[in-house]
Amino acid sequence: MDALLPEQRELSALLRLLDDDTPEVRSVVVARLNEFGGDISEFLPGTVGDLSEAEEKLLSEILLPARRQALRDEWLTPSFGSAAFGDDWDLFESHLRLLSDYLHDGLTLRQPLSDALDRLVEEAQEHGVQSADHLRVYLFEMQGFGPNAAGYYDPRNADLAWCIDHSHSNPIGLGVIYMLLGQRLGFEIQGVCFPGHFLCRIQENGYPFIVDCYDAGRSHRLDALTATPSELSGEQRRALQECADLGTILLRILNNLIDAFQRKKQVEDAALITALRDSMIRSRGAVS
Repeated sequence: MDALLPEQRELSALLRLLDDDTPEVRSVVVARLNEFGGDISEFLPGTVGDLSEAEEKLLSEILLPARRQALRDEWLTPSFGSAAFGDDWDLFESHLRLLSDYLHDGLTLRQPLSDALDRLVEEAQEHGVQSADHLRVYLFEMQGFGPNAAGYYDPRNADLAWCIDHSHSNPIGLGVIYMLLGQRLGFEIQGVCFPGHFLCRIQENGYPFIVDCYDAGRSHRLDALTATPSELSGEQRRALQECADLGTILLRILNNLIDAFQRKKQVEDAALITALRDSMIRSRGAVS
């Protein structure tokens, strides 16, 4: 125990009191744990033996209010709302990182989102990735990034650090990871807000291609997809021709997250994300 940091010694003592049902003790434990800011993953290794599944669930629930508060405090709504994002990738990624930190269980030791993306970029460069199409092959065929079919409505699909760790997500989670990696590598990868199914668009050999990241990254020439008008509705055809700005993509992520929380009956979390989403819309509407 002497080799532990002061924070680890305190945490070890608090964790031994998790099963204490005395209201006074529980109140002190909760208050002290919340001072860790909702994330004890840095200090947890070595403090106690393996926690049971029930203890992990209880501990994560205790830490959640602090992560909610951190998201409220750190979320930045630009003066013009989502319209202000434009092509500001740093601003876009910073909001995705805040969502990732909030959705984290507070227990699992992992790389922050930006570091996880940097690691993937380094690995892609080591494999000689030199184009958006090559990145598509590398990420979805060689690295096996694919659908979270069993958890399509899991809120963690918006936690891109978790998605990178598990190599799966929903369509927009996979698409945004692909876009963020492309931006770091200097490749133009655009988002397409196709109804009900987020897609990406790249240029290859002078032609626009649509990439379905949820379908093993398969690509289709845009002109081939739109060649038969009867196969697509007018809304779908328009969506394929347009690329979404980063603010619109963020709003879609927030909308998906609200739906995921509502499905899980997590009322407080759904209300929090709704408030953040609405603040972006109101600010955007102010300049319409």
